[in-house]
Parts: sequence; C-alpha cells; structure tokens
Amino acid sequence: MEHIPPDPHIDGTERTALYRVIALRRDCRHFTPGPPLPDDQLERLLQAAHQAPSVGLMQPWRFMRLSTPGWRARLAPLVEAERQATARALGERAAEFLRLKVEGIRDSAELLAVILAPDDGTVFGRRSMPREMAWASAACAVQNLWLAARAENLGLGWVSMFDPDALARELGLPEGATPFGLLCVGPVPAFYHAPMLEELGWRQRRALQDILWDASMPMSLPDR
Repeated sequence: MEHIPPDPHIDGTERTALYRVIALRRDCRHFTPGPPLPDDQLERLLQAAHQAPSVGLMQPWRFMRLSTPGWRARLAPLVEAERQATARALGERAAEFLRLKVEGIRDSAELLAVILAPDDGTVFGRRSMPREMAWASAACAVQNLWLAARAENLGLGWVSMFDPDALARELGLPEGATPFGLLCVGPVPAFYHAPMLEELGWRQRRALQDILWDASMPMSLPDR
C-alpha cells in the first residue's frame, strides 16, 4: 500500500488528474484478449477496492478470481440466459438490445466476482437500513476498483446479467453470501468516447439540473 504522508494535501495537479479519471471511466464490453494481468497490477487494483469506505467499517465486499478458461465457460451460459430473459422483458426493443455487446467474459484478461459477504451484525450506521447500507458499501469498493483500472489504462465492465441464486450455487458461496457483479478487467482496443449506450443511442445521460432537487419546491420527476 502506498505510504500516506502526515499531511496528505492534494495539490492542483493531483486534483485535475482525479477529475480526469472520473470523466474518462467507462463500462467496457470490448476487450483485447491476452494473458492475465501481472500479479502486482492486480494487487494494486484490489488494494484500491479494499480502501473503499463502508458503513460502520463493515467492509462487506469479497472478490473471487475466476479468470481460467474453465470458469469462463461455466459462467458464460448464466449470463446468456439472463441476456435472453432481458430481451424478452424489453418487448419491442428486444432485437435492438440483442445487437448490443453486453459483456466480455471470454475476452478480458481477468474475470472477478464481487460478492456481498454474509451479514456480520454491524449496527453502527445501518440499524434502520441494514441491507441497503451493505450494498452501498460494497458498490463503493467496485467504484474504487473501476477508477483504479482506468488510471492503469485498463477497461472494466460490470456484468449484472445473471440469476444471483444460480451464480451463488455455481461459485459454492456460503449461506448468506450474494454475488452482485462479474467484473471483466483488462486491456481494451480503445476507450469509448462516451458511455457505450450513449454512443449507440440506447439512452442519454441526464443533465445535471435534472438530478438536483430543490427542497423548497414540490418535487417532480423528469420525463424518462
């Protein structure tokens, strides 16, 4: 882990670099096939994930490395089954959806499962929303890993198309553990100029003013 100085002041150059990484982060689906990541690089990414904040310092995230061809072959059908179910649920947009590339499970240098660990009984900060705060904390770890990957010029794609119970059985998870993401990580041919779904016209990012609610005014949701 990088040494933290006694006065960890962030200078202007570092601040600019951080905002640039945030702006350039993408959910990647196209990867350049190749060898696994070097061990030291993968450790840096996981260290970044493990430095994420968590409610009550519960640290509910767990990661499994599933990068072998055998694991990829076992997990790809689970994703494909959910892809087809999603297409059916989309109705008239089914054909358009099926043309999209939604994952890079077979191509990425690394495949990681991110798992919500069994509840450890933490009460601090989550008494009224115990499950929600565990999910939120684990998502922070994924975001840390995502930004660290981008800083390493690696792509990351968060795959959520699977039945969590089926994936838990496939991974042999203990009771109470829940998988909530398959993370494809590795070199990419190019980073998308904008989020892929924006580039392809699937959906557009909301304007900042649409997500700022004025507490003094009646709330109304913008049209979808």
